[in-house]
Amino acid sequence: MPMYKVRPFHRVCGEVLAEQLPSCMYRLPSLHRPANASPPPQEEVDLSLQALESRQDEILKRLYELKSAVDGLSKMIQTPDADFDVTNVIQTDECSPLKNGADLDLMLGKDYGALKDIVINANPSLPPLSLLVLHRLLCERYKILSAVHTHSSVRSVPENLLKCFEEQTKKQPRHEYQLGFTLIWKDVPKPQMKFSIQTMCPIEGEGNIARFLFSLLGQKYNAVTSTLIDSWIDTAIFQLKEGSSKEKGAVLRSMNAALGKTAWLVGNELTVADIVAWCALQQTGSANAAPANVQKWMKSCENLAPFSAVMKLLK
Repeated sequence: MPMYKVRPFHRVCGEVLAEQLPSCMYRLPSLHRPANASPPPQEEVDLSLQALESRQDEILKRLYELKSAVDGLSKMIQTPDADFDVTNVIQTDECSPLKNGADLDLMLGKDYGALKDIVINANPSLPPLSLLVLHRLLCERYKILSAVHTHSSVRSVPENLLKCFEEQTKKQPRHEYQLGFTLIWKDVPKPQMKFSIQTMCPIEGEGNIARFLFSLLGQKYNAVTSTLIDSWIDTAIFQLKEGSSKEKGAVLRSMNAALGKTAWLVGNELTVADIVAWCALQQTGSANAAPANVQKWMKSCENLAPFSAVMKLLK
């Protein structure tokens, strides 16, 4: 039965020449097809969509692996009778320094025809010794153009701080260096660093700058080791260097216990935690009162050339 009727459009001698009545409102392709029928042609898949799906699968896989690792650690820590020692995890850490150093273009951005400059503002009344040690370590890895300047906010700077980078033996054109390292003695409350003057906000704090500079050496650590390194850096800055005598004593005891198990604060390799902690001990005058393991560790640090060179600034 038709849904509705319309009058014919043309009528000649009583006959309808053209009359088209709809049999349905609209048509749809059939969802049912015979089993032996060929499948409908598939639409072309966007390559960018495929890449996005692959990236999502990889992220979900990594998140699942991280969740499994965290769940395993939490079970071990929460178990009352678990004898869990993080140093055991550190021994299996893959510390992989790059032979030729980190990729500076990748870390600092590629800028054709321009030398990458690291500019640090520091107060000469409390020189950031750890940054000077790291500067010498970087000089062993890269060709660095070093410079020291004095800001107008500072009246006078000791002679040894003005020559803290020593004289560069070979003068080369600026474009032949890999990195510029400029230290400006300025009246600032805490050290500040920039490596992109136009676009970057300054990184503040000796510990934060030390982390960045040490990363340029190209060493990589797992999550547990990185967390312990960060913990020792913060402990050295906020408790050993700026804390009360009671806090300093507690830190020295913790360091002595840790150094009784390993040669360095975190594992069996020198890290930025050792550099910051050693410099904090030197600046606070706590070196002489340090326990036996800490004394031995300090001598190991001072046997390295970058530390021994900075020692001259303390005399």
